Amino acid sequence: MTTTHCPYCSLQCGMTLVREGRALTVEPWATFPVNEGALCRKGWTSTGLRGHRERLTTPLVRDRAADGSRGELRAASWDEALDLVADVLSRVRTVHGADGVAVFGAGGLTNEKAYALGKFARVALGTSQIDYNGRWCMSSAASAGLRALGLDRGLPFPLADVEKADVLVLAGSNLAETAPPAARHLDRLRARGGQVVVVDPRRTPTAERSDLHLAPVPGTDLALALGVLHLVVAAGAVDEAYVAARTTGFDEVRRSVATWWPEQVERVTGIAAAEVRALADLLIGTARAGGRVLVLTARGVEQHSQGSDTVLAWINVALALGMPGREGAGYGCLTGQGNGQGGREHGQKADQLPGYRSIEDPAARAHVAAVWGVDPTSLPGKGRSAYELLDALGRPATDEAPAGPRAMLVLGSNIVVSAPNALHVAERLRSLDLLVVADLVLSETAALADVVLPVTQWAEETGTMTNLEGRVVLRQRAVTPPAGVRTDLEVIAALAERLDAPSTFPTDPEEVFAELGRASAGGPADYAGITYDRIRAEHGVFWPCPAPYADGTPHPGTPRLFADRFGHADGRARFLVTTFRGAAEQPCDDYPLHLTTGRVLGQYQSGAQTRRVKDLPDTGPFVELHPLLARRLGTADGEVLTVRTRRGSMRAPARVVETIRPDTVFVPFHWVGANRLTNDALDPASRMPEFKVCAAAVSA
Repeated sequence: MTTTHCPYCSLQCGMTLVREGRALTVEPWATFPVNEGALCRKGWTSTGLRGHRERLTTPLVRDRAADGSRGELRAASWDEALDLVADVLSRVRTVHGADGVAVFGAGGLTNEKAYALGKFARVALGTSQIDYNGRWCMSSAASAGLRALGLDRGLPFPLADVEKADVLVLAGSNLAETAPPAARHLDRLRARGGQVVVVDPRRTPTAERSDLHLAPVPGTDLALALGVLHLVVAAGAVDEAYVAARTTGFDEVRRSVATWWPEQVERVTGIAAAEVRALADLLIGTARAGGRVLVLTARGVEQHSQGSDTVLAWINVALALGMPGREGAGYGCLTGQGNGQGGREHGQKADQLPGYRSIEDPAARAHVAAVWGVDPTSLPGKGRSAYELLDALGRPATDEAPAGPRAMLVLGSNIVVSAPNALHVAERLRSLDLLVVADLVLSETAALADVVLPVTQWAEETGTMTNLEGRVVLRQRAVTPPAGVRTDLEVIAALAERLDAPSTFPTDPEEVFAELGRASAGGPADYAGITYDRIRAEHGVFWPCPAPYADGTPHPGTPRLFADRFGHADGRARFLVTTFRGAAEQPCDDYPLHLTTGRVLGQYQSGAQTRRVKDLPDTGPFVELHPLLARRLGTADGEVLTVRTRRGSMRAPARVVETIRPDTVFVPFHWVGANRLTNDALDPASRMPEFKVCAAAVSA
């Protein structure tokens, strides 16, 4: 019997794995506080890939002919595969320089893997070209949190604090389907008299549990937040004492929202002015009565070319009401991927070093280089963001940009399904001299690779994850991996050795975690005081958790942030002006509809794992549309539709529902197709692609 954590979303629900003969079953872990023994369907079936017929257990290599043509993947030994990878990487670095090689990670990797991958890129390869798919998950909220609050931790409080709010605003979150065990907090909040507001163009299962549902035109969420703050100011409901004592910049923001009266918000968002007033009145009345208002954002409002501004605007609302720093109040972000939080803290993001340090900070470079035993000047600088990195693959140098990488190593990401403008991205992947993918199944991305390396899955390895609360938890190995499979840490170490890396690369996860602690010490995300033993004893430890005090007493960790000061040097939060621009791509005669994308309950991310679990429903993609639109198109439920955008097209059956705006269609992204349609326009601050809205045409 092994206590561990679910392999999927950012809740990192606790579970118990029980071995009975060859079978591995999931049982509750009732005392783990995040989920109290509850799991969603994905969690209960999470052992479904064990022994799966599609599980990879031997490396695969694709031979290339002298003319560059590519053959089929064939089985190879580990030595042959690793030698080939190291030889080509060395050759590419010699011919094209260190930035001729790229590394692409994932928000599902353990902290140890994310840390080792960032170290490998910068020390063994010397490349600046490293980023990860978490750029498409948390980057807008992270950018806004850093700028406004001085620190980025998804929830700056334990998840259970949510049910203590008197009013909860869920902006762009379908919590009931994306993280079902967390939805109990909504029910408890309402049971004690609180109210839930959901902002979403679809009436989702989460919206069904709300007291007020607002359905904006996709891409207009920022305008709603500006309008709410306008009404807070107009009503004289700003907590002036809090603003004066704990923030800066409010006067500029106050002036900037002066034109966003409710009727203007209605013209932009499609939300009735009366509903905008109802939301503002609810927040104002709660604040005036001494109640607690909590705003949580998620991908629905963040995956936009103005995603970071939208988050900033909602933070402005929370600050104006005097909420951040109070228990059960303030602002938080609902992280998506399993290690979406920890994955961006320890160095696999283009601009960061371990401990959430900036790679451009000389002091940070010196500290981390000392831990790694290298010269700080040998560390590369900031590289390209995730989509910009993929777009640059294989490209020659121009007057505007340096040449793109010629080889890439991918760990834990199924780019061909998850990237925006996916047909273009697949074309760039095919242009590489070498594509290496480490995965446990032959995902759509692995199928394009020159070398595929079979690696362990979650129940076969030990490592830490950091959940949406900033709680560092420990996944523990429950079973022995199949013969022929290696851990990602072993892959990284073997390649580093072949590349004569000037530093050591341990393969024991606890040893890697201890090194991570030293590298993060003194940084914003300080893990120096966290150990595996503490995590086991305390059901997780919240960062920042510095090294023990001078008298040897352990630091207790930090479940709640911002009670006394924010993360900026002066301790104050920042109000920041935001200006509404709208979506990068607007409907037109040729593409008259809004397309938005998202998740469904039974699947996760690109579906590479969940689509192979027989106990999970795999209905395939569908096109959700309103009956009025279906009538206009002359189609009916179940009939096949074609959805087109400027980037590609897909076909899928219609799902006619009354729970979506008539001007909008929805396609889930777990299958090949949806991201062939999505727009690669980027948020200028976070470099987040605009997954959540683009112009589309639909035909029967």
